[in-house]
Amino acid sequence: MAEKRDYYEVLGVAKGASDDEIKKAYRKLSKKYHPDINKEADAEEKFKEITEAYEILSDPQKRAAYDQYGHAGTNPNYGGGGFGGGYSDFGGFGGGSGFGGFEDIFESFFGGAGGGRGANPNAPRQGADLQYPINLKFEEAIFGVEKTIKYNREETCHTCGGNGAKPGTQPVTCSKCGGSGQINVERQTPLGRVMSRQTCDVCHGTGKEIKDPCPTCQGTGHEKRAHEVKVNVPAGVEEGQQMRLSGQGEAGTNGGPYGDLYVIFRVEESDIFDRDGSEIYYEMPLNFVQAALGDEVNVPTVHGDVKLKIPAGTQTGTVFRLRGKGAPKLRGSGTGDQQVKVKLITPKNLSDEQREALRNFAEVSGTKLNEQQSEGFFDKMKDAFSGKKK
Repeated sequence: MAEKRDYYEVLGVAKGASDDEIKKAYRKLSKKYHPDINKEADAEEKFKEITEAYEILSDPQKRAAYDQYGHAGTNPNYGGGGFGGGYSDFGGFGGGSGFGGFEDIFESFFGGAGGGRGANPNAPRQGADLQYPINLKFEEAIFGVEKTIKYNREETCHTCGGNGAKPGTQPVTCSKCGGSGQINVERQTPLGRVMSRQTCDVCHGTGKEIKDPCPTCQGTGHEKRAHEVKVNVPAGVEEGQQMRLSGQGEAGTNGGPYGDLYVIFRVEESDIFDRDGSEIYYEMPLNFVQAALGDEVNVPTVHGDVKLKIPAGTQTGTVFRLRGKGAPKLRGSGTGDQQVKVKLITPKNLSDEQREALRNFAEVSGTKLNEQQSEGFFDKMKDAFSGKKK
């Protein structure tokens, strides 16, 4: 397996980059390598790598863990939460202590990390968290939408109710460990013969034996089933953001609660708009006459067309602001604006009448042109009034 690249290197930012710099880098790269846009063979892998890096560096606690421990700090088994393993605070899934390195050393000598803590093997434990990507159209992300998603998850077995035993029977106390879930093991170590505690190999730490397993779940207490849930996508969500749905993950153990579902939003790009947070950007094409003499034009917005007055003498690159025509502010009140950038369009094919009119304009402006000069004049006009999309 290839070694993981540094997350800061993946996003192309410095280690001390601000949250805003990280966010902007992610937006730029995610647009470039989104599988729906980029059809290169490695685009999907790069997109996953970029998303993974952003989900770590955009979370203050996960970023702190990564800065201190590197990729090991993002491993849920290490004690730091981590990408793909859930979204708990730094300290690990299920309330881990965060001393994974010491426990690994302890285990190598004594055969069981933290085996003597006396944890109740029958205590309820929450189920695993899940992730689910939701694809949204540009307008759906701006105005919000209700989506119904379907996925498979581990649920409490409907036959045995989760205890793993065949209906009419019950699990019994483990005959080997006496219900503790652990056994004493004597082994030779560099420090001499040491007595340590290990997970019982008969009940696997549950403290219970199942003599007659449930025919549906084969004694696990869980079964894989299709699950459906409605998601109310809030107005103003952006690419890569996520929302937690409590209790929609996988079934817990020993009657513990279900885990959570984290939906990750994937937003399609618009054909005509760009977006940065609550701000929306649009490039308005104008011809020379409209810019020179002024005009009133219809401007498309996500809220519908609006009329905009173009003052006489407007230059290419001029930006007009349409108040309240942007996207809703997800974390706050109000709506952003739409910025309209003017792009002057020079016609590629001029009729004789149009060319004569431009020559007359040049002469009135104090510039006399012969045929050869006029070609240069028209080229300069094109250079002057051609713009590039922001």
